[in-house]
Amino acid sequence: MSRLYNDKILCGDSLAELQKMPDGFIDLGITSPPYNKQEKNNGELVSKVVYSSFRDSVPEAEYQENQVRVLDELFRVIKEGGSFFYNHKIRWVNGEMFHPMDWLRKTQWTVKQEIIWDRTIAGNIRGWRFWQVEERIYWLYKPMEGNKKGKELDSKDAKLTSIWRNVPENNNPHPAPFPVWLPARIILSLLSEQEAGLVIDPYIGSGTTAVAAALLGHTYIGIDIDEQYIDYAQERIKNRAQECDKVEKERALHIVKKSHSKRKQEAKSALRLFA
Repeated sequence: MSRLYNDKILCGDSLAELQKMPDGFIDLGITSPPYNKQEKNNGELVSKVVYSSFRDSVPEAEYQENQVRVLDELFRVIKEGGSFFYNHKIRWVNGEMFHPMDWLRKTQWTVKQEIIWDRTIAGNIRGWRFWQVEERIYWLYKPMEGNKKGKELDSKDAKLTSIWRNVPENNNPHPAPFPVWLPARIILSLLSEQEAGLVIDPYIGSGTTAVAAALLGHTYIGIDIDEQYIDYAQERIKNRAQECDKVEKERALHIVKKSHSKRKQEAKSALRLFA
C-alpha cells in the first residue's frame, strides 16, 4: 500500500490526509507550515498569507492544537529511527511571544536539535524590536528501541554547523517558500545516496521538498490544500533539471576535501608502486 504514495502530491487537509496513511513507512520529513500570522495590513511589509482556499489566521490555541495533531500523525507514519525537520519561527501577536517549542514539547517527538536559519532579510517591523532575520528548523527524531539518540552523521555532514545562512527564494509565487538548498542539505545529510528513500512534506506549497528529493534520487509525498499550488509544484517537479545546479552546489558542501598532508602521503604511496 505504501508504494501507492510514491511521487504523489495529495490535495487536501494535511491532518486528514495523514490519518489515511499506514504506520511507519516514510524515511524522512521536511516542512514549513503556515505560521498563523494574523497580522493586519496596516502599512507593514508583512501581511496575511492568503490561499484561494485557506486563510492563515485562526485563534492561536486552535493553531497550536492542530500542529500537535499533525506532528503526532507524522510521528506515526515515519519509521522508527526516522527524522522530521520542522521550519518555524518565534512570533509576536498583540505583543505576546509564541515560540514553536510551546507545542513541540506536547508532541511525541524527541527534539534532537534546534537549527538557526539566518535568512539575512526581514520584513518591516516598524522599529519596536530588532529586525527578526532568523527562523528555526527543529530536527525531530523518532527513537528506535535501544537507541534514543539516533545514528551519528557521517563526517562529511557533521562538519556543517547549526547556523545555516542563505536567503530565501524571491522568484517563487508561493508567499512563504524556502530555497531548494535547504531540503537538499537535509536529504544529503540523512539519507543514503545508494538507496532511494521516501520523503514527505505535509505542506508542500510550491514543491521545493519534492524537487530536492527527486533530484537526489529519492521519492516524495506532498500534501497541500490549494490546487493552484499543486499544479505549480507538479510543473516545477517536471522541469526540475533547471534547478540541478542549486542542488549540486549544496552537494559540494558535503564532500570532505583531503588535507595537504593526506594528498602528499597518497602521492608518496603511488610513487612507491612505480618504483
